[in-house]
Amino acid sequence: MAIPLFAGFMLGLSLILVIGAQNAFVLRLGLRGEHVLAVVLTCALSDAVLILLGVTGFARVGAVLPWIEPVMRYGGAAFLIVYGTRSFRSAFAAEASLRVSGATTITLKSALLTCLALTWLNPHVYLDTVVLIGSISIQFDERRGLFALGAMLASFTFFFSLGYGARLLRPLFARPGTWRVLDGGIGLVMWGTAARVLLASAPA
Repeated sequence: MAIPLFAGFMLGLSLILVIGAQNAFVLRLGLRGEHVLAVVLTCALSDAVLILLGVTGFARVGAVLPWIEPVMRYGGAAFLIVYGTRSFRSAFAAEASLRVSGATTITLKSALLTCLALTWLNPHVYLDTVVLIGSISIQFDERRGLFALGAMLASFTFFFSLGYGARLLRPLFARPGTWRVLDGGIGLVMWGTAARVLLASAPA
């Protein structure tokens, strides 16, 4: 019983540990203490739904509806480019919004919509959760449910640790210069992810 659960947890954790657009967004809100619970729950629950879809065979939908993949790919890349541009603008703007504490600078609605877009418009999320985890789960036969549960637990563990653990770094981010570095790094992550998505679709 413990083997598929542990295998799912370790695989899920290894896939999600890579800092990407979604993780960078959670880190930023965690540092500011803005809507942390709502955002980490949204991320973790979204992963859980995608993992469930992968384990139950939803990966076959791509073969039936081939137009889904390019729509998700180009739509996600466009969103990442726009969001990355906003991060670069924030990095070069010497404004009070760089403070760790203070008034909330993003509404709950905006935070959740951005979080959902970074999750559901990212083709790599589908490759990791739906395709990869779904295909590996086959080897566990009737214990695939435990494997999926382990992967889901990894997502909840990671996002809650990232969102609430970020506050430990607040003394470092009390300086505006550190925020500029973070925003610039987020912009690079966004644009880099968009470039990988677009290059992956380019003909050989």
